[in-house]
Amino acid sequence: MTEITDMETIPGESNNQLALTTPEAQPIKRRKKKSMVWEYFTIENVSAGCRRAYCKRCKQSFAYSTGSKVAGTSHLKRHIAKGTCRALLRGQGQDNNQFITPYNPKMGGSEPPKRRYRSPSSPFIPFDQDRCRHEIARMIIMHEYPLHIVEHPGFIAFVQNLQPQFDKMSFNTVQGDCVATYLREKQSLMNFIEGIPGRFCLTLDMWSSNQTLGYVFITGHFVDSDWKLHRRVFNVVMEPYPDSHSALSHAIAACLSDWSLEGKLFSLTFNHPLSEAGLENLRPLLCVKNPLILNGQLLIRNCIARTMSSMAKDVLGAGQEIIKKIRDSVKYVKMSESHDDKFIQVKNQLQVPSEKSLFLDNQTQWNTTYQMLAAASELKEVFDCLDTYDPDYKLAPSMEDWKLAETLCSFLKPLFDAASILTTTTLPTVITFFYEVWKIHVDLGRSITSEDPFISNLAKSMQEKIDKYWKDCSLVLAMAVVMDPRFKMKLVEFSFTKIYGEDAPTYIKTVDDGIHELFLEYVALPLPLTPTYVEEVNGANNGKTNESHQGNLLSDHGLADFDVYIMETNSQQMKSELDQYLEESLLPRVQEFDVLGWWKLNKMKYPTLSKMARDILSIPVSAAATESIFDITDKQLDEYRSSLRPETVEALICAKDWLHYGSSDVSNALVKMEF
Repeated sequence: MTEITDMETIPGESNNQLALTTPEAQPIKRRKKKSMVWEYFTIENVSAGCRRAYCKRCKQSFAYSTGSKVAGTSHLKRHIAKGTCRALLRGQGQDNNQFITPYNPKMGGSEPPKRRYRSPSSPFIPFDQDRCRHEIARMIIMHEYPLHIVEHPGFIAFVQNLQPQFDKMSFNTVQGDCVATYLREKQSLMNFIEGIPGRFCLTLDMWSSNQTLGYVFITGHFVDSDWKLHRRVFNVVMEPYPDSHSALSHAIAACLSDWSLEGKLFSLTFNHPLSEAGLENLRPLLCVKNPLILNGQLLIRNCIARTMSSMAKDVLGAGQEIIKKIRDSVKYVKMSESHDDKFIQVKNQLQVPSEKSLFLDNQTQWNTTYQMLAAASELKEVFDCLDTYDPDYKLAPSMEDWKLAETLCSFLKPLFDAASILTTTTLPTVITFFYEVWKIHVDLGRSITSEDPFISNLAKSMQEKIDKYWKDCSLVLAMAVVMDPRFKMKLVEFSFTKIYGEDAPTYIKTVDDGIHELFLEYVALPLPLTPTYVEEVNGANNGKTNESHQGNLLSDHGLADFDVYIMETNSQQMKSELDQYLEESLLPRVQEFDVLGWWKLNKMKYPTLSKMARDILSIPVSAAATESIFDITDKQLDEYRSSLRPETVEALICAKDWLHYGSSDVSNALVKMEF
């Protein structure tokens, strides 16, 4: 039976033309929509009044019109869609995508999928196996899927239904593709950092595993030629003996060599304090691989996030009994919808103004415990009256318990406010934390004098840790403050007077001497000329190319010694860039101030000092990742990743970080990796 229900217009022919060729036919009202099958078929006259449709791929012919009878296009669509065209299945031609997905009961599913027709305006996209492999590798990297996902039956069924022409992948294949993506992104990053004009700061974070292996996460921090601060994970180095004194030395040496950073290292920040033996093992390596800026005083730094987490653990440990009581009360309310409804009812009746909501804490992150205590403390009146509405509730803390909870919150709040800065800003934090650490130090000093033995003893325990951090890092923090034109030495003088009292002038002089000594090192030991730096220098000298020939002759006829004489005789009269900068008035203190942007604008005025400022302001105060700022337990690599090869672990972790900041141009040419 001839099909006429699916009749559509032949491309290039109007209804009038059709009527002319078949004068005996009655006019038929046809839809104006152009069928997609005509991209695959042509119409040819085979005899008078008889035309057939020929497949462009396999050249097979099909009936189209005989006399007044015109066939539809359904049989032509079936030829393309159901895979009977062998040439199309072989992928010949440019448009080798199927526009109807054939149903395969072996792939799962209860019924065949519906036909999916594209509109005339949406072009076919040729199927590309390499491109699909590339995107699967990116997907696995970005979302941390297991590499074995490509061998999971559910994934195979999904992909085969989506695109039957896609070849199944093995674990080894996708592992090679992920490593290839890593290598491509690494080359892009290496090209980028080749033009970095300043030095690099590294942070080191040691992760453990269930196999007692250690993994050292090394992250680089640097400022680019546009004065923007960057951070990138450089390496993840597996250390079989993480407790050995040489573990970190080995990881640092591998990083410096891998990224050609010898001579460019400015500071190191460790997530965990190094032992004395570890320090002694590290110093010789740094002396060989890197010039010791300021006699090495800027190279070894402790992580402020770990210091604050350790202090928070002291607070949580001191109040663990009351914390458990409040946690149990919160659990009683939140684990039952009816209990939660009664709690809200009581709150509304008491008209408690708090906008905070109750939630259970994650005991591995101290900020959630603080937030749980703070919310519960604001709602203590509701807990006190809850038993009158809910007789089953018998966990209400006493007034003394609530008072103790508020004391715990008063210790945790300054730590929480300071640590939150690390999770919300991309600007240099080293300046901010001079003030934050100083403020915590002063607050604890007041608490130590409290008549309450609980408060006094807890404050002493916390101050021991902040004192150690301040002793190790105050010079770096103070130097960063001096590089902020809103503060300079004035904030250092003010803060040190509050902390050290009569001894403040000694400590202030230490900072002043250190900043001047560091400046002289930058004057005497300029950085190697990177391509970016050369470009800056050439740009600065463009205005000097039109000097007179007479000036060049004077310089070339032995007056270089005269220039040296002038510099020596005027050196004591001329102020250095640093002294000139320090003597100028402070800028107004505005909340939103881009200190790196200010130095960018003033780099011609302070050519040497700006380079020093760029390096100092890139020093990170924390070695912890943003999501780990509040952790009170050591980070551990999961069981699956621990089972992978160390090179694969590094590729997956580093590539995810790099893809987050932007990828290099996608290439269909995959690097073949054999495993």
